[in-house]
Amino acid sequence: MIETERLILRQWQARDHATFIEMGLDPEVMQYFPRCLTPDESLNFLDRVTSFIDENGWGFWAVELKQTHEFIGFIGLRNQPTQFDFSPCMEIAWRLAKQFWQKGYATEGAQAVLDYAFNMLKLNKVVSFTATVNTPSETVMKKLGMHKVKEFNHPQLPANHVLARHVLYEIFKPI
Repeated sequence: MIETERLILRQWQARDHATFIEMGLDPEVMQYFPRCLTPDESLNFLDRVTSFIDENGWGFWAVELKQTHEFIGFIGLRNQPTQFDFSPCMEIAWRLAKQFWQKGYATEGAQAVLDYAFNMLKLNKVVSFTATVNTPSETVMKKLGMHKVKEFNHPQLPANHVLARHVLYEIFKPI
């Protein structure tokens, strides 16, 4: 578990599932992904990330507000061993329910995850990437002190897909 001033990053709980399924069905939340997720796809994702955290102690943590204990999304780390030309790498990512956007939660939680990555996992570098049209996430990357490395075509999307072009950012462990 990781705590910040306003957030708790923790293992997923059954009470998170309904809200996460709603997030996966929300076209605004999923606008920078190829499509919305079915409820079964969201539950399969939850099974994978929960098992990964159980096995490794880290991953895509569920995020709740400290004050209300309301689930708001996820923030965390995922290994990308082979998918990209910049693999292997450790990716930081986030997805929050839309009513929690533009409140600084993604940046606050992601900063705590970067601290964990550098101090607990002893990583030297963490990357993040998104579709070039996803300026809100790119803004979070910049606020975290990440630096743009390049643009690339996502290998799982057709080259002419509106989301195919991605931006890659990275940050190195502070000295």
